[in-house]
Order: sequence, then structure tokens, then C-alpha cells
Amino acid sequence: MAEEKKKKTSPAEFVNQVRTETSKVTWPTRQETIRTAIFVFILVVVLSLFFLGVDSIFSSLVKWLLTLA
Repeated sequence: MAEEKKKKTSPAEFVNQVRTETSKVTWPTRQETIRTAIFVFILVVVLSLFFLGVDSIFSSLVKWLLTLA
């Protein structure tokens, strides 16, 4: 079983391939970026409040259980 050797890419060819692939990317507009950032911020706040509540409930539950011991 003879394995084919992979053809090595020169640094110049690599840069050309990267530029070609980067030109295919659809970049978001400024408005889309701002909207996404606001959405992420709101979700972070909501989730942090949720986990704060869950943590507080479990903390209270553990403290209550420890008073029974």
C-alpha cells in the first residue's frame, strides 16, 4: 500500500488561498453587529439573574438542611 505524499503549499500560495476564501465571506453590517451585541448583552443579563436565583435557592436549601443536622 503506497501512500501518496501530500503536496506542500508554499507560504505565498497559502496567503493567496486565504485571501480568496476571505473574499467569499459575507460580513455583517454595522447595524447587524450592533443588534447582535445588544441581544447577547440582554441574554447575559437574563441568564445571570436566572443563575443567581437558582444559586440562592440552593444555598438557602442547603443552609436549611444543615440546621436539621
